[in-house]
Amino acid sequence: MQTKPEKDLELRNKVNRETARLPWTELLKHFAQGNVVWVANSLDLVDVAVRISHDDKANISQWMSSGQIAKVNDQQAQDWLEANAQLWACVVSPFILVQEQKALN
Repeated sequence: MQTKPEKDLELRNKVNRETARLPWTELLKHFAQGNVVWVANSLDLVDVAVRISHDDKANISQWMSSGQIAKVNDQQAQDWLEANAQLWACVVSPFILVQEQKALN
């Protein structure tokens, strides 16, 4: 059966409620386990989480191919550590999705 992540309002609301700003230092142990995934600011963090939960391979593959989602690399981790970065984060087990705070214009 084909799932429709855009229609799953219950999951979308749950993920939205559980999304929080966290210091990068609190995510280091998860990074060391390879479980932290960066999400580009051009994407909606909650939407990505819902689509991963629904195993939406088409969108996930497209985002990975275009570099809009990827496992956090060592350079990103070091930069965030040095900047004492605060990131938006949500859990889609076993992953933690993170997104840098969007700049205000």
